[in-house]
Amino acid sequence: MMNQIENTREDKYIVREIEKFEELNLKDDLLRGIYANGFEYPSTIQKKAILPIIEGRDVIGQAQSGMGKTGTYSIGLLQLINPKLKSPQGIILAHTKELAKQIGNVVNNLSKYLKINICMCVGGTDTRTNISQLRKNPQVIIGTPGRILDMIGRGELKTNYIKLLVIDEADEMLSKGFLEQVKNIFITLPSNVQATLFSATMPPEFLDITREFMRNPVEILVKQEELTLEGIKQFYINVEKNEYKFETLCDIYDILTIAQSMIYCYSRQVVEELSEKLIANNFSVISIHGDMTSHERDSRIEAFKKGTCRVLVSTDMLARGIDIQQVSVVICYDLPKDIKNYLHRIGRSGRFGRKGVAINFVTYNDYKILKDIERYYSIEIEEMPRDLQSISKYL
Repeated sequence: MMNQIENTREDKYIVREIEKFEELNLKDDLLRGIYANGFEYPSTIQKKAILPIIEGRDVIGQAQSGMGKTGTYSIGLLQLINPKLKSPQGIILAHTKELAKQIGNVVNNLSKYLKINICMCVGGTDTRTNISQLRKNPQVIIGTPGRILDMIGRGELKTNYIKLLVIDEADEMLSKGFLEQVKNIFITLPSNVQATLFSATMPPEFLDITREFMRNPVEILVKQEELTLEGIKQFYINVEKNEYKFETLCDIYDILTIAQSMIYCYSRQVVEELSEKLIANNFSVISIHGDMTSHERDSRIEAFKKGTCRVLVSTDMLARGIDIQQVSVVICYDLPKDIKNYLHRIGRSGRFGRKGVAINFVTYNDYKILKDIERYYSIEIEEMPRDLQSISKYL
């Protein structure tokens, strides 16, 4: 059983949109951090969702990838933190170490002028380091469910004063793989804890689960047909057979000038084989998949962010949450097994409203998947024009 909610709110909450961050009456040092981090005006989700978080409401927030979800809950959480209370007051859960690290960067940047401490608790790192950091009484904990649950179980992470639990990529976190861990964390929290969930995709079964532990949440949702990203031009190329994919890929890079791009493959094996072929053809390539150590993945992602290579080849483990603003093209070398990952994949380009292009390689056997994607998002993916150079205007 999950923690018994202290009370059930039945009052109607009216979502009010703000146009400027100043309207939120934020702490001066938090507002200073927002502007120092390059946030000039709130994005659509920030206009609607920061205020209810600050006002103590449970929130279910949905927005397209790259449109400021991390900034939304980070600003809300940092406003609620009492810097004089030297105890954990907020927990942010992420499903991968990479996403947790990225969230940590955003929270650190926004809290630059606030006198608070932040602790990262993620798998694949030294447990003793986490224990040492927690004994310094950080106010914000960011991490993966397994490690956070471990620290709570050891008595190193005290939850008595937790005000807010944030669950990022919530549809993934409340899936079978993580649900029990999230529940076990939740039952250790105070009965009046505030919960906020954020994701780009929220299937109906996900919303059913939230009723177990949320108090009349403010729902800021996006219609299914509005989910695909404005600014991302989507195409498909009929490659006929898998054997023709590589030649097609090389043609694209020969014709288009692409600063940085990501290529998604179905499996680790395809990632490795494709990377080897690209390197043999003098491409600057980094590859990522789940069989690598977390240290290997971190160093490769960091190298890609710094621009030391132009192409990142990955499985769907990097479909969510990774923010690399220079990426202008995403290529689905293999269409995703789970069509919900399509949105997360193409969202790696066009971050925060920038332009971008998504190119899907389609064999004769893939047309059903392509049509499923179109139906699911109520879109029409155009066939790539023969004159590839004509799409340069979208980059």
